[in-house]
Amino acid sequence: MLDILKISVQMYLPELICVGLMCLLLVAEAMHKDEGTDRSKIYILATAGLLATACALMMNLHIKPTLGFYNAVVIDQFSTLIKLILVFGTLGSLWLSKSSNDIYSDLKSEFVVLAIGTLIGGMLLASANNMLTVYLGIEILSILSYVMTSLKREDSTSTEAGMKYALYGGLTAGIMLFGMSHIYGLLGSIQFTELAPKIASVQGTDLVFLMAAFLLFFAGLGYKISAFPFHMWSPDVYQGAPIPVTAFFAIVPKMAGIAVLIRFSNLFFSVSSPLSTVWIGLLHIVAALTMTVGNVTAIGQDSVKRLLAFSSIGHVGMMILGIVVLDEVGTRAILYYGMAYLFMTLVAFWITSVLNDTYGTDSQAIFRGLIHRHPSMAIMMTVVLFSLAGMPPFSGFVAKFNILSVVIEKKYYGLAFIAAINSVIGLYYYMKLIKEMVFSKPESTEMVPGFTDGTRVLVVALTLPVLFMGIFWEGLMSLSGGAKLFIQ
Repeated sequence: MLDILKISVQMYLPELICVGLMCLLLVAEAMHKDEGTDRSKIYILATAGLLATACALMMNLHIKPTLGFYNAVVIDQFSTLIKLILVFGTLGSLWLSKSSNDIYSDLKSEFVVLAIGTLIGGMLLASANNMLTVYLGIEILSILSYVMTSLKREDSTSTEAGMKYALYGGLTAGIMLFGMSHIYGLLGSIQFTELAPKIASVQGTDLVFLMAAFLLFFAGLGYKISAFPFHMWSPDVYQGAPIPVTAFFAIVPKMAGIAVLIRFSNLFFSVSSPLSTVWIGLLHIVAALTMTVGNVTAIGQDSVKRLLAFSSIGHVGMMILGIVVLDEVGTRAILYYGMAYLFMTLVAFWITSVLNDTYGTDSQAIFRGLIHRHPSMAIMMTVVLFSLAGMPPFSGFVAKFNILSVVIEKKYYGLAFIAAINSVIGLYYYMKLIKEMVFSKPESTEMVPGFTDGTRVLVVALTLPVLFMGIFWEGLMSLSGGAKLFIQ
């Protein structure tokens, strides 16, 4: 028993580092006497802890897949790579919050602590191997997210967004738990490895109830990743929350939820059965509608945060396409997509944050004539928007191409056609923003004070992977190809 626990703790070292870091940050903030002073030490400590977590995760990439804590979690290459995306997404969001005025200075430390706590929930989801672990991960991630949304306490939009997020989140969590209880009642286990072989033997009325139970379970996951029809909260929360929080939500909860959906689908529904047919049909419909609703609704948005919210919904639909194929090639394509999406999202929100701090709004008008005032920032934003639209030679093109190729290989031509049409729609509303930056005359020739030398260097550094991943993509695909799901 002690040997099993020792192995589990060793494999779970990255999560333990994050837990220790969160506790250390709480103590450091409690010892911080002056309310209005800089919180640089908090950020340095958080950065050091997250980099240590990333190093521990990289060490886990080379170990044999292992089940821990009595099969409650699984440490494999797939979960480790997802966690690396979550860690770097958190790190980028933290440093964005340091320079952003959208979070009150006396609440920046609270944001850091809450973000790392949410990251722990996301990492738990990435390794979840039973129903209870999934529920714990979602609740840890969700409850802290509700608080993060409402950090702008004096802004009614932020508090309203937090209330909506909490109400929708509580409702979908209850629905998911209700579905889990039925799955346990019908199959007699919460362990993924025990549930998988039992599903094939279910027949008759039990099969109908089991289908309904899995649909209820999907409601909880669909909510976290903003999949249709559980996406309604996303635009309001994105607009009401501070921009660093919005950037964080666009990466960490979504990729954590996608990880659970990938493992769940590949473990339970890769073998042909009536239940598998229903689940795959559900994913077909959800992927098509999520892409279409996200991209079509983004067209009329003036708020850049709302535009990026609907854009992220469209990207979730694309990633769900990779799950539909239920094989390692689709999983590899989603992992690469997640890596590319990480950098594109951080750059887009970083530039938006600087302009929002200067002008007090996130309207597309603040980008007008940016090429004349800050050419480098306009070019970086243009690169990222073209990449989000799936234009070559950027990483977004390779990401979408990989997804479409596996879908076409499976002969899902209808889904591939819908995805292609949505890419064209996405290009249209991204081009509207590019037009404002490049072809419109600026209303003022004043420089934006937030674009300091350090900020410009950082934005360029985050944009370079968007270009290099589109050109030298084979190495990353090889890495993600080694990150296979461990299915016992």
